[in-house]
Amino acid sequence: MSEKTLPFMIYAEVTPNPATMKFVANHLLSEYGRVFDFKNEASAEASPLAQRIFSFPFVTGVFIAQNFITISKMDGVEWDEVMLELREYLSNYLNAGQPILKDNVKPESATDVSEIKVGQSDHKKAHGPIEEQIVEILDEYVRPAVEGDGGAIHFKSYEAGKLSVVLKGACNGCPSSTVTLKAGIQALFDRMLPEVKEVVAEEED
Repeated sequence: MSEKTLPFMIYAEVTPNPATMKFVANHLLSEYGRVFDFKNEASAEASPLAQRIFSFPFVTGVFIAQNFITISKMDGVEWDEVMLELREYLSNYLNAGQPILKDNVKPESATDVSEIKVGQSDHKKAHGPIEEQIVEILDEYVRPAVEGDGGAIHFKSYEAGKLSVVLKGACNGCPSSTVTLKAGIQALFDRMLPEVKEVVAEEED
């Protein structure tokens, strides 16, 4: 039996951010490196699936990556109360062949949604040898771990020893993200590229 004939199967994973849950699929949802971060229903025009997810009144954010969807919820709602309903809804929607993203989608035209071409856009922003080394370290050592937690990270800028990155999905607003930056990413650069003196998370322009 080929992979394409297998039905969609969805399972849920907790993330370090208690406000988000990661729903992992056994098929690709978006091409590799292409991730979408929807902040509200109005911004989700690029994704029929995200629009449907926002129909749940407790949903505050939808992040779509290659094989997972990270959903953010409002305070006062427990995951135990809604996780099974969301997982079943996603499974039924995908197995019915409903669209995930619109064809030729250009989410950059919306103010509250961003599309990040992982790696490609980062390298375009890297204008010198140190920046290129930073992007390579992020690609090889940091990005897989961040994606495993239901998020994404990409290079924003580097100047005078200060590295600015943008966090998406579960990592955006996560209470432990500061610890991750300082104890994890900063420590990694201390060992591998000590020219980087400080790592901070900033909003995307």
